[in-house]
Amino acid sequence: MTFIQISPYYPPHLGGMERVVENVAAGLGVDSDVTVLTTTLGSEGAPRRSRNGRVTVRRHRAWEFAHTPIAPGLLRSLWRTPKDAVLHLHSAHALIPEVVAVLARLRGQRFLLHFHLDVDASGPLGRLLPYYKKHLFGRVMRAAAGVIVLTESQAEFVERRYGVPRHRIHIVPNGVAEEHFLPPRRARVGEPLRLLYVGRLSPQKNVTRLLDALALCRQPIHLTVVGDGEQRQLLEEQARTLRLENVTFAGSRLGAELREQYAHADAFVLPSDREGMPLVALEAMAAGLPVVATAVPGNIELLQDTAVLTEPSPEALAAGLDSVAGDAELFERLARQSADKARLYTWTAVVDSVKVAYAEALA
Repeated sequence: MTFIQISPYYPPHLGGMERVVENVAAGLGVDSDVTVLTTTLGSEGAPRRSRNGRVTVRRHRAWEFAHTPIAPGLLRSLWRTPKDAVLHLHSAHALIPEVVAVLARLRGQRFLLHFHLDVDASGPLGRLLPYYKKHLFGRVMRAAAGVIVLTESQAEFVERRYGVPRHRIHIVPNGVAEEHFLPPRRARVGEPLRLLYVGRLSPQKNVTRLLDALALCRQPIHLTVVGDGEQRQLLEEQARTLRLENVTFAGSRLGAELREQYAHADAFVLPSDREGMPLVALEAMAAGLPVVATAVPGNIELLQDTAVLTEPSPEALAAGLDSVAGDAELFERLARQSADKARLYTWTAVVDSVKVAYAEALA
């Protein structure tokens, strides 16, 4: 059987969804042919077509309008896919889901939709998002043979908001690769806390909240920000305005360079407004890092009883960071909890669950 993974973005583009697609494709490619149809956005230097084992990646020229990827060549590639191939659409942006749904209907194909995150409105056209979700995206969700979600709360949300029947919803969490695992971190008493953030620099991730919190912290903390995005310049200016000399913007990191960042850190922070199931938090947990995160959808489901969860305000986040930086016993307990829980998530288990979803949805 041939599997087609469809995603607007793919590594080296930075993001959790991108790496989910990469790992699912690699897992399926162990014993099947896999084609990843994606765009050139954020993939400077990567070949337009590449093959690794049984996984082929095809990148189509694209541009973005109002945070929406537009890739005409993707339409042609979708039309040429074998009719008996499994179409697996990874969705967090507009337009591509509608294209897949229309083509699948015209060709008599069925597809699965992988729901990574319910995005909030942003930008001048953001006011149109609720209408898009109700009148277009909702139809795509209901047209899918199966909808893959990350958590039970997402399953309830998709059923309630979009009217997808519960029997067509499949819960498949994100995973973490074996090379990320390290022993639980030990507290370095008397040393500044080496705090790490990894992710896009976008409004949803709310690193502005993190910088405001850092300015309120009483414990010595040095923050390394790994990632890039539309808000990088704004965040660098904010750090200068707040006179935060304890912040380093390291840019994007992937592969071994990213694992080095986890290995060098003492603790991990996630200040988001919302998440699907944060892959970076899983990676930090596997690296044995204590985690401090905002108590928002996505973070709560993964990190409850494992991390310090705070209200999404600079003051609460600062208090959470100070507690981890100033209490060695708490620090080491959280590190052990992170490492233990991360062992419950592997990409092998994720790919097995994806295959079960395929079998049930396409039976």
